[in-house]
Amino acid sequence: MSDTYRSLIDSTAGTGMRLEVWQFSRKSHGYVDVGAVQAVPVGSGNNSTTLRLRHAVATPTVWRQVRIVLEGGSALLEPGALQYAVGSLSVEVQKHDKKSNMLTRALASAATGEAGFATRYQGQGEVWTEPTMKYFIGATMDGPQDALLLDDKAFYACEGSVAVSTHIHTSVQGLFSGNGFAQPRLDGRGAFLVESPVPADEIEQIDLDGQRELIVDGDLMLMYSAALSVQLQPLVRGLRNLYRSGEGLVYRIRGRGSVWITPTKSIGH
Repeated sequence: MSDTYRSLIDSTAGTGMRLEVWQFSRKSHGYVDVGAVQAVPVGSGNNSTTLRLRHAVATPTVWRQVRIVLEGGSALLEPGALQYAVGSLSVEVQKHDKKSNMLTRALASAATGEAGFATRYQGQGEVWTEPTMKYFIGATMDGPQDALLLDDKAFYACEGSVAVSTHIHTSVQGLFSGNGFAQPRLDGRGAFLVESPVPADEIEQIDLDGQRELIVDGDLMLMYSAALSVQLQPLVRGLRNLYRSGEGLVYRIRGRGSVWITPTKSIGH
C-alpha cells in the first residue's frame, strides 16, 4: 500500500492475518509570549503603550493507527475502534466469554472497563482503526503457558484464534484497587495487540522465578502471566499504618512468570 503521510512502525504476523501499527505527525499551531516592550506613539508626549510580543509556533503531535490485514484469517477488535474497512469481509459481534450469561458479562465489563463484546472480522481485506496518541505493543502467544491478564482497557486487537475472557479476582479488596476486581484475559495461540500509555522501550519486564515476590501499584501493571499468584491487599497491616504509609492497595505477585510494568506512566507523553 502506498501512503504519503503514514509510516509503518511495527508489524505482528499471525495465520492469514497481520497486525500493523502506523504513525503520522500533525502540527498544532499556537502562540507563546516572548516579552513586552514600551511603545511611545509619535506626538503623544510621554504617554506609552505596553505591547506584548507573541511568537507563532507549530508543535508536532504524533498519532498512531492500527491496520489489520486479513488474508483469509480473522481478528477481534475492541468495539468502537473501527475507522474504516475495505475488502471482502464478514463482520459479526462476538462475546468475550461465550459460556457466561448476560449479567456476568455486564458485571465483568463494568469492573474491567472493557466491553463484554468484540467485533470479529474475517476474510480478505484490511481494517483501519481510529487515530490515537497512545502506544501499541504487539506480540504472539504460543499456547496455554503464555496466557496473560491485562490491565484495564489494555486489550485492543487479536487474532481470531486467541480467546478473550474476563478473570474475576476472588478478593473483594480488588474493588478498591487501581485495576478493579476483574481483568481481561488472553488464552490460546496467535497474535495480539495491547494499548499502552508508554512506548515499548519504557516498559519494564520483571521475571519471577518462584522465589521472589513483586509488590507493585496496580496502576503500573500493563499485563502479567496468568499462572502467577496475585493478591490485592494493603501494603501494611492496620488502618493507622496504612494511612502513615501513604500507599493504598497493592498487588503482591508470586510464582513463576513475567510482569510488564510502566514506571513512567505518571510522567505523561
